[in-house]
Amino acid sequence: MLSTDNVSRFLLVSLNIDAILQGTTIGLRRRNLNAMTDGLGLEGAYGETLGRIKGQSEEESKLGMATLMWISHSERPLEVGELCYALGVEIGSADLDGDNALSIGTLLACCQGLVAVDKEASTVRLIHFTLQEYLEAHTELFGSPHATMAEICLSYLNSHQVNALSRNDSYDFLGTPFLEYSSLFWGVHAKRDLSDCAKQLALKLFDDYSNHIPTEILLNEREGYYLAYGFDESYLFTGLHCASCFGIVEVVAFLVEVEACDINQLDLAGATPLMWAARNGHEGVVEILLGRDDVNPDKPDNYSQTPLWQASMNGHEGVLKLLLGRDDVNPDKPANNGITPLSRAAFQGHEGVVEILFGRDDVNPDKPDSNGETPLWWATRSGHEGVAKLLLGRDDVNPDKSGTDDKTPFWWAARNGWGCGVP
Repeated sequence: MLSTDNVSRFLLVSLNIDAILQGTTIGLRRRNLNAMTDGLGLEGAYGETLGRIKGQSEEESKLGMATLMWISHSERPLEVGELCYALGVEIGSADLDGDNALSIGTLLACCQGLVAVDKEASTVRLIHFTLQEYLEAHTELFGSPHATMAEICLSYLNSHQVNALSRNDSYDFLGTPFLEYSSLFWGVHAKRDLSDCAKQLALKLFDDYSNHIPTEILLNEREGYYLAYGFDESYLFTGLHCASCFGIVEVVAFLVEVEACDINQLDLAGATPLMWAARNGHEGVVEILLGRDDVNPDKPDNYSQTPLWQASMNGHEGVLKLLLGRDDVNPDKPANNGITPLSRAAFQGHEGVVEILFGRDDVNPDKPDSNGETPLWWATRSGHEGVAKLLLGRDDVNPDKSGTDDKTPFWWAARNGWGCGVP
């Protein structure tokens, strides 16, 4: 519970912020508009409160600043349990001490009113959005936040308690509240700032990553189609797949050079590490993998989708250019349903990708898929007028080809109300 003094400080901070933002006091009414726009009053209010946080005991100060770091740098709003457990993790420790899990009341008290609990969502948040802006502007407050957060996430995932969880058992996030966040976002933090400690912890995690429960959580969340294959066998999703998925260049370079990983290893859905990097637009990782003589840059997955197909679908122009620089990449290779990279880009409305593919003589701009639907049909069906104009500017595109529903691209254009907007 908050003490009377801390409740008073919480209310004082809130009232000060409201006064500064709304101009309800006589003093604030006299300030000019520029000062209000620049947030000078907030600078003072937040700076004073942070000074009080740092003026507490060493442990309270540490907890207060760590709480602010997590809330202001997390990839999504943190639930109360997630924050309490994250702050109880000892970096590098193989054991999770349940006694280290802190109460939310303790954390709120250490933050001197700058943090509140959203009771409806059961999440923790900063007292006002302007505090987020303040903390982002004062980068010196937290040192290397993303490196620290990656180390904490990885220490949690490497613990004996998490390793003891069976992926075949139904796991309960109530019993392991920090498991989901650490599984999904450790790599995001590591990509932004990779410390030597985080690198070593990541490599430790990869010792048996295919059979680790964080793998199931990651694939369930990011790539739901993996569920179609079930989890009765190994995912074959290696550390190299994971590092390529997150785009952690330094770890990928280490794995392919020092660990001598199979660069063309297929996971459960037939995707290579290159496929994962291309899908997520990680140009640095793609460059490393393409630099290997033994890489297959055009290897399709179980759906016959290639790395270039995935890059086109997701609009990753930089990756697309890297792949097109290879002579052993077919930019017109269709997936199982006959949809080419150009058709997929047209469906998604990626004008830049369409223009890049237009520069290739080996790309058919009017190639129909298994249902007879062309890139132009997909562009008009999806309402992407810019892409439709690019396609209609080609002499080798037939605007009268209909799809399985007998509707032509011009029919869809008329339905979208483009009228004369399409040549």
